[in-house]
Amino acid sequence: MNQTSTPASTPASAAAPAPASASASPFEYAPAPESRSVVDIAPSYGLFIDGEFADAAGGKVFKTISPSTEEVLSEVAQAGAEDVDRAVKAARRAFEKWSALPGAERAKYLFRIARIIQERSRELAVLETLDNGKPIKETRDADLPLVAAHFFYYAGWADKLDHAGYGPNPRPLGVAGQVIPWNFPLLMLAWKIAPALAAGNTVVLKPAETTPLSALFFADICRQAGLPKGVVNIIPGYGDAGAALVEHPDVNKVAFTGSTAVGKAIARQVAGTDKKVTLELGGKGANIVFDDAPIDQAVEGIVGGIFFNQGQVCCAGSRLLVQESVQDELLDSLKRRLSTLRLGDPLDKNTDIGAINSAEQLARITALAETGEAEGAERWSPACELPSSGYWFAPTVFTGVTQAHTIARDEIFGPVLSVLTFRTPDEAVAKANNSQYGLSAGIWTEKGSRILAVANKLRAGVVWANTFNKFDPTSPFGGYKESGYGREGGRHGLEAYLDV
Repeated sequence: MNQTSTPASTPASAAAPAPASASASPFEYAPAPESRSVVDIAPSYGLFIDGEFADAAGGKVFKTISPSTEEVLSEVAQAGAEDVDRAVKAARRAFEKWSALPGAERAKYLFRIARIIQERSRELAVLETLDNGKPIKETRDADLPLVAAHFFYYAGWADKLDHAGYGPNPRPLGVAGQVIPWNFPLLMLAWKIAPALAAGNTVVLKPAETTPLSALFFADICRQAGLPKGVVNIIPGYGDAGAALVEHPDVNKVAFTGSTAVGKAIARQVAGTDKKVTLELGGKGANIVFDDAPIDQAVEGIVGGIFFNQGQVCCAGSRLLVQESVQDELLDSLKRRLSTLRLGDPLDKNTDIGAINSAEQLARITALAETGEAEGAERWSPACELPSSGYWFAPTVFTGVTQAHTIARDEIFGPVLSVLTFRTPDEAVAKANNSQYGLSAGIWTEKGSRILAVANKLRAGVVWANTFNKFDPTSPFGGYKESGYGREGGRHGLEAYLDV
């Protein structure tokens, strides 16, 4: 594995590649840094309430830090209960007029937002990479195109709600309180806000405290698009702000993406109320490779499944189930492939592995990896020099893993792959389903009949066949068991925001 940049103190424009070993390829990558000049980050940001930026009532602020450099990017107002109340009241005032607009008129705003996102996609991609730590090629080529696509897609639904399958003239719920995570800040915002607005609801959204900037830039996009005041409100803050939003008596709909522990707390908070809730929580996805699978293709799917966004993906394929007869061949190929990945400066377009989002998350990944070793699993990582600043963790593969190992049961949310084996399809299904989670799974085989037979038995909300981590706004996403309930995306994603 190569490191794509010098330590974080070196400016991005001066970053130079560092070979993984003395035998580095003569065809070494030249640095290809994306310019930071395309995004202008203000020294401070307020809350976005009723169409205007404002200070928090309590005057509190917090700093948002770039995970790859530990550089302070900006200071952000920290919302409290009083600010949440202001935002909900603004959304309630805006709801009457917004919900009364013809669907075709709401669609115009959504289309306009989608086009502005496209126009500002380079700026937003750099911003997301700075604030989150993921590689620029992921924000540029995956996140931003999907963000725009979700707004385009739900703009198309805004005047067709009668034909969504939920009866004639379905009505919006009211004010939607939405809490999103830090792993896909702008994409999770799009998943939540686009269907809510299309259905005629107004929104109060709390972004994660480690990644508030793209949501605040989206607030500016709402103003640029001429969205009526109060329709979208953005309130950065910590868990207390999220709890105040969930508990607010004038919130009609709660949408949360994040950890299972917080999801359970939210379910308890709303129990006994008439609030509608969707929860998209943790996962421990099984990636099943049968003996007839195309090995090279499967290896690419495994790498994308667990090392995309440094494994900080709820539907990551963190459990590799490989048929015993091809285990050695597959692992040899996988290790060769991992040795070619490049870790380092997320703004370098050659980078495959970026920074872990926060010191807290890095500590969790490190602790669970150490637990895996202590419990007897065999740990392997490619030769990899980590940058001296920032939060970094080398891609890691554990073999000799059983279902009793902590690393096979707990969600690590990092670039750590646990490898288990199986002999028969029934054993593969049993091991894949032996989890408290049920969000995603992958199947690798050349037999279409096997794909259908196995997929039908897997208790997972999304099952990919001969691919992994493929998303589309037309396709519903969600889980079973402790991975939550409800669906986002597609026609199904509208139901959560309609009184049906």
